[in-house]
Amino acid sequence: MTETPRVVHDMQHVLADHTALAPGVSWRLAEPGRQLDANVLNLAAGHIIETHAEPDLDVLVVVLSGTGCVETDGATLTLTAGELLWLPRGSTRKLAAGAHGLAYLTVHRRRPGLQIRSGPPSFG
Repeated sequence: MTETPRVVHDMQHVLADHTALAPGVSWRLAEPGRQLDANVLNLAAGHIIETHAEPDLDVLVVVLSGTGCVETDGATLTLTAGELLWLPRGSTRKLAAGAHGLAYLTVHRRRPGLQIRSGPPSFG
């Protein structure tokens, strides 16, 4: 089945006042057959996502509202609404929300699902 282009989410409420949202993921792309994953995350003031890396995927971050910073590979970058941040695969990142919190959209290629392959196991 071919998907039809359509609006999948209205982010006006995030842009207007992200502080009214509960912390965490407030939306995720869930259309079947998609090639992308996308999430809107809301971090409360001062909240930190500890250092981690994405070894396989580039990630694009769109700052929707609020402020914060990201520590990545030895640099600290300030984040403000309207900015686009590219995190290449393999880079480390630690996100911290500013005094009024931070809301952002992440977009990356979808990870392939678990695949079961037939045939004898390969022990190389």
